[in-house]
Amino acid sequence: MADTTTPTPATTATRTTGSQANGSGTSGKTTIDDTVVSKVAGIAAREVNGVHSLGGGAARAIGALRDAIGQRDHGQGVKVEVGEKQVAADVVIVAEYPVSLQQVADGVRSSVARALQQIVGMEVAEVNVTVQDVFIPGDDDDNDDKKESRVE
Repeated sequence: MADTTTPTPATTATRTTGSQANGSGTSGKTTIDDTVVSKVAGIAAREVNGVHSLGGGAARAIGALRDAIGQRDHGQGVKVEVGEKQVAADVVIVAEYPVSLQQVADGVRSSVARALQQIVGMEVAEVNVTVQDVFIPGDDDDNDDKKESRVE
């Protein structure tokens, strides 16, 4: 009996090699899960100068906990929509101060699109970048020891 179930485009990226022979002369279907696509996009976004982190406040808090136990989520802050031939990505970033936010967003868009095309092998329909916050060095320093006490 033939398997008639097919994955929905929202859950997997599918590339069919059809009758084309690959390096081994074998044809078949390659399925790439959405989590892999979001990880590729997340890694590419983090490589851009001026990106401090990915995700909104809650996602970053959960990410900090995951980092503490060695379970980093590379797809944090990235949402992908995968079709048969195209992929779209939404990336939420925290930029470093005082970089140009537009230049950082353009860099993220370019880096993610390039990675998705080269690594995943799909056409990129769009990459939307949301700058959720700005990281200001010194705001998150835990150097309370260096501050002078107001009381004795």
